[in-house]
Amino acid sequence: MIAIQNFDSAEVRTFPHGQFEICQVGGHSIGRARYQPGWRWSRDVGPRAGTDLCQASHVGVVLAGKAAVRMADGHEFALRAGDAFIIPGGHDSWVIGNEPYVSIHLATTGGQAAH
Repeated sequence: MIAIQNFDSAEVRTFPHGQFEICQVGGHSIGRARYQPGWRWSRDVGPRAGTDLCQASHVGVVLAGKAAVRMADGHEFALRAGDAFIIPGGHDSWVIGNEPYVSIHLATTGGQAAH
């Protein structure tokens, strides 16, 4: 099976300082996170989600910019352009510096690709 969807026709979820675009392709969700300087999950997405920390797991790759991640246990690390990542639920994240952050997230249909 071949399936193609351009991000120009993706579902777009907007929130303060960012957006998340989702393509449904052949039983998979592929998301593109685009966060501006000042974006922070706990402030810009958390109130809408009703939780202090993001409970979704993420698998993806950073295309541009930098972001910090703090796990519920206090472990903190940074993501930079070129980093592939797997991050379990129970974390906060935010953009580092003055450059926009862009990443691609992968999930099977029914999974949560978005922050």
